[in-house]
Amino acid sequence: MTGEKDLAVLLQNMEPVLNTGEYVFCTVENLRELPDIEKVLFFFRETEAVTIVLKKEIADEWNMIYSYIASWITLNIHSSLEAVGLTAAFANALKQENISCNVVAAYFHDHIFVAKEDAEKAMRTLHALKRV
Repeated sequence: MTGEKDLAVLLQNMEPVLNTGEYVFCTVENLRELPDIEKVLFFFRETEAVTIVLKKEIADEWNMIYSYIASWITLNIHSSLEAVGLTAAFANALKQENISCNVVAAYFHDHIFVAKEDAEKAMRTLHALKRV
């Protein structure tokens, strides 16, 4: 089960889904600092610190600092980690609409984080990309 590699198939069949909630990016020195790692959507260890993404309400409860409130869009198509051009295609379409995106490629799907106020416009843009 390696996922789809053909860009035309990926674009035609992707189903963007706007997940509920607001999400934030925070940093911690160590994951052991977190009250409940199961509430973290994902984390990535960088040289400077560990970046975590979680629901805003949880970050508020834990008194975490953040500056960017995002909406989370999942592209519901199993894209291969070896697929070429999908990220460039949707990032370019969003760029044309002046929408910043932060992308996470997981094993089954690509996930896009956009500013909360751009979520609906991003969804329209991604749906339009399917028709190209």
